Amino acid sequence: MAKIYVGNLPFSATEDAVRTLFSAHGAVQSVALPTDRETGRPRGFGFVEMSSADAPKAIAALNGHSMEGRQLRVNEAQEKPAGGPRGGGGGGGGFRSGNRW
Repeated sequence: MAKIYVGNLPFSATEDAVRTLFSAHGAVQSVALPTDRETGRPRGFGFVEMSSADAPKAIAALNGHSMEGRQLRVNEAQEKPAGGPRGGGGGGGGFRSGNRW
């Protein structure tokens, strides 16, 4: 199974529309279009899962494809780095190393 990133989606795109687009290039296992937690509006990107055999064909065929006037960016999804969505950034606790007592 391969996970494909689909960027620059029109905000009006639906899971069904994305599934139909990718289905022309192989069997689609799942489609996910994340929404903003606060507003509930689409975030303009999504993920499609396809077989490892079909994914490269779909990526090659659909990268740069125009959907409602927007050129899609389609590539293999990268794993999210460890450490959570906000990243590291160091410690907390209110101590500032520049302060002298």
